[in-house]
Amino acid sequence: MSVDTAAIETVNQEFYTAIESADLDKMTEIWAEDSTDDQVSCVHPGWTLLTGRSEVLRSWALIMANTTYIQFVLTDVSTTVLGDVAVLTCVENILTAGEEGEASFAAGKVVASNVYIRTSLGWRLWMHHGSPVLQGDDDEEEEGELER
Repeated sequence: MSVDTAAIETVNQEFYTAIESADLDKMTEIWAEDSTDDQVSCVHPGWTLLTGRSEVLRSWALIMANTTYIQFVLTDVSTTVLGDVAVLTCVENILTAGEEGEASFAAGKVVASNVYIRTSLGWRLWMHHGSPVLQGDDDEEEEGELER
């Protein structure tokens, strides 16, 4: 594993830890600054595109304020570094408090793409895009049919 890949995967883990611990200060550190030509962007599952650092950070503040418990287990992590840009893809296996509060839990999967850029402060998150993986009772049957 290259030094850049290790650094990116460390920042990526810090990103998810910030969400789990509702640490908006850490989240603010992780996101890149907007430049005059480009702005950071974020697509939460089921949301429209958010553009600009202040709008993205406001969305995380809202999510953190309205989430009593969330835990991420990342699988299928793949990191590609191209100069000063890196793309990390992963599956977010999410456990969160259900609608009944802390007495119940809900689970789900999201496929995420996180784009990082190299800055004078190190690798910073430039774009996060999460897409829900729809799961139903038919999924297991379809997987069985594909294996035949």
